[in-house]
Amino acid sequence: MDLIPYTEGHRIFRRSFRKFLEKEIIPHIEAWEEEGIVPRDVWKKMGKEGFLCSGIPECYGGPGADFLHAVIIIEELAYCNFSGMGVRLHSDVVTPYILDYATEEQKRKYLPRCVSGEIITAIGMSEPNTGSDLAAIRTTAVEQGDEFVINGQKTFISNGINCDLIVLAARDPAETDPHRAIDLYLVEGWTPGFEKGRKLKKVGWHAQDTAELFFSDCRIPKENRLGEKGTGFKKMMGHLQPERLVIAIWAVAAAEFMLKETISYIKNREVFGKTIAKYQHTQFEVAEMATEIKLGRTHVEKLIMDHMKGEDIVTDVSMAKYWTTEMAYRTADRCMQLFGGYGYCEEYPIARAWRDIRVNRILGGTNEIMKIVVAKNLGL
Repeated sequence: MDLIPYTEGHRIFRRSFRKFLEKEIIPHIEAWEEEGIVPRDVWKKMGKEGFLCSGIPECYGGPGADFLHAVIIIEELAYCNFSGMGVRLHSDVVTPYILDYATEEQKRKYLPRCVSGEIITAIGMSEPNTGSDLAAIRTTAVEQGDEFVINGQKTFISNGINCDLIVLAARDPAETDPHRAIDLYLVEGWTPGFEKGRKLKKVGWHAQDTAELFFSDCRIPKENRLGEKGTGFKKMMGHLQPERLVIAIWAVAAAEFMLKETISYIKNREVFGKTIAKYQHTQFEVAEMATEIKLGRTHVEKLIMDHMKGEDIVTDVSMAKYWTTEMAYRTADRCMQLFGGYGYCEEYPIARAWRDIRVNRILGGTNEIMKIVVAKNLGL
């Protein structure tokens, strides 16, 4: 029995989104993988159907739905084996920063267009020499009159090419405290001095427009700083809990998809006169994977409910993020092995699933950082 109390409304929403995926997403995945980007009109189609920013209140043009709607979207995208569209980042990571910290005027300016898909968002944290150590970022924001002047570089930015609005982490070079030096800023994609660099070629996530971003004397209004001075690092730490939960949800759903595809394959593929599924070794492999996936789902569903209750689950989410992503990658590798040589061919879904799942052990804070967080919170 699922731990999550889905209502009939949730189930209708899931069926509706599945139909949308079958019509507007799945037939085009291979083409987008080749092109290295998802067309902007797809975002607008998702927005029109109410599949973006489900948690944004109605007063800002959103559905005002509960977190379970976001869970459904994350899972269904994972079930169709497509990581190329940064919807989970846009809807569940970036726009909450705007909702929580932007001015009322900014919320009314940006959020309805984020909901509609007219604006695509990104978040600028990682830099060429700074990954998990966010306190060490070098991009600067210097106050000059009624403006901030931004200089620096960001990399590994999902939605980097398509983005119209970025929540940018930058430091005040005059502040000696490395944590109080960090603030978050809203930067529009067409601002002079803000340039989008090359689209990065990656092992996986081929349709995801991950890019480098450059800021050279980029001037933004003073009111574009999100919140009080010196609070950016704290804001980022506070929002990492839901971000890492989103990653864990994706990892479990992706593992479920991979196992389902593999079971279907091994029931039909014959070797030495019988199907692969009839071999004891195969049965042991499947049983072990199914057990790990079930354990991951049970933990993640509990965390979803705790998160919706407003509980502090930083330690448990850190555990879940590192364990589920490691589990999903083990599942991908074991499933590919059961596919044999065919699993290494792009015509079979396990190939893309295998290469796409690997990065989840890195993004949102590497799994090594997750273990440090857990150890620290255990008093070590």
